[in-house]
Amino acid sequence: MGKTKRQVTGSGKPIVCVPIIEQKKDAIVKEVSQLIAKQVEMIEWRIDWFADAQDISEVKAVLVEIKEQLEATEREVILLATFRTKQQGGQWQPEPEWLRGLYQMLAASGLVDFIDVEYYEWDDASALIHQLQKSGTAVITSHHNFVQTPPRAEMEAMLTAMAGAGADIVKLAVMPQEKEDVLQLLGATSDFKKKNEVPVVTMSMGTDGMISRICGEIFGSCITFGSHQNPSAPGQLQMEKLETMLTYLHQSIVK
Repeated sequence: MGKTKRQVTGSGKPIVCVPIIEQKKDAIVKEVSQLIAKQVEMIEWRIDWFADAQDISEVKAVLVEIKEQLEATEREVILLATFRTKQQGGQWQPEPEWLRGLYQMLAASGLVDFIDVEYYEWDDASALIHQLQKSGTAVITSHHNFVQTPPRAEMEAMLTAMAGAGADIVKLAVMPQEKEDVLQLLGATSDFKKKNEVPVVTMSMGTDGMISRICGEIFGSCITFGSHQNPSAPGQLQMEKLETMLTYLHQSIVK
């Protein structure tokens, strides 16, 4: 599957997605400009870091300026909008109906390519995903465990459940307690990829899990997250160094 504004390839060299975690509008817009200049392929705006995030109209105003910058460049840059809740490692915990309203605005606005939906935080995740997709916006369904790494079979089952809900891409991030946990995640990723066509994104966090952010092409993970200045998650690598490593590995694989 090739990459367009609403598609991410399920094979080959992973795309480096760079999160923006600035708090002020001007800083966010400036960061987008810098990332465009550095020719990034994918940007994630972490809306939960935005100081005025509680005002959905202010969120939309920032997105309008981001969109203007993206449309002014000749290169295609994918934009992912994420509100990470406190329960999943984000900055604060909104009321579910407020968050649903944010998702609906994002989908209806046409200003973003992907919306991140935390699968296990919603009783009606499948219905919510399909509702957002009807507006033409793709959905990444995610789950984050900052405490531990579940057993391999359980992680594969989580990915399968998220895929079964109709997500365009499924994402799982876990925390290793020991180095062997990283191998369990990579195994679960490979197992899922062999049985499913849905693109998958996985990562093992922290220092022990850094290797999982590099070897996605081997095990099937199609996006990896790299930082510009400040990491948004433990173990996140600097984006340009990460891109260099991914390119070298890809060239070695395809020879």
